[in-house]
Amino acid sequence: MTDDSQRNFRSVYYEKVGFRGVEEKKSLEILLKDDRLGILPPHHESHAKVMMYRKDQYSDVLHALKVIRFVSDATPQVEVYLRMYQLESGKLPRSPSFPLEPEDEVFLAIAKAMEEMVEDCVDCYWIIRCFVNQLNTKYRDFLPQLPKAFEQYLNLEDSRLLSHLKTCSAVSKLPYDLWFKRCFAGCLPESSLQRVWDKVVSGSCKILVFVAVEILLTFKIKVMALNSAEKITKFLENIPQDSSDAIVSKAIDLWHKHCGTPVHSA
Repeated sequence: MTDDSQRNFRSVYYEKVGFRGVEEKKSLEILLKDDRLGILPPHHESHAKVMMYRKDQYSDVLHALKVIRFVSDATPQVEVYLRMYQLESGKLPRSPSFPLEPEDEVFLAIAKAMEEMVEDCVDCYWIIRCFVNQLNTKYRDFLPQLPKAFEQYLNLEDSRLLSHLKTCSAVSKLPYDLWFKRCFAGCLPESSLQRVWDKVVSGSCKILVFVAVEILLTFKIKVMALNSAEKITKFLENIPQDSSDAIVSKAIDLWHKHCGTPVHSA
């Protein structure tokens, strides 16, 4: 069986042919789905049956949670997704009143962002489930290394900016959980987040590093004017949203600059 880097060729192909934006990507996907091209997805005949199984499983898990009174019709949808995931992974607490674990907060942040991207509840849950599982398995050993990689690439791009962060003792207090564990959920708007998550899903979590670096470069003047770790961190946790598309585009350029044409390895 081919490995993930070979199977997840989509994003690499888009980059090679020069399509880096969401709209161009959608246009190409429409072309690839055109029957006149003679290209059909593998095992297409099984798609309807698989979706039926997924809907049934979703309904069964949701029903079980309602029976044991962990959720109700009034429960926010993102919390429903969390309880479903906990039940399926054997991590459902004894009571819904138990405080949430840090990993639960990460799940909720990702689920809230995904809910803005995917309308159907069943599809949304399965996408969240697979995305979180990828972070917890494939990227489990890589995510803790990203802060060090961030420091390395920021130094290459702007050593003076990194020196300022060190002078303010801010390097260790930057919002790494927001950037790397939550994959910028709650930091970037969904339209920009989709472009970043497409890279993550396709096989590389290193794109997260370059988004973080580009955020610092974009707001360099503001960051350099702040003289404490607390102020810097607070600003970076709530960056202006109107620059996000440009930040992601420049981050992808940085990714290519330092990694060539990535083959979507972590």
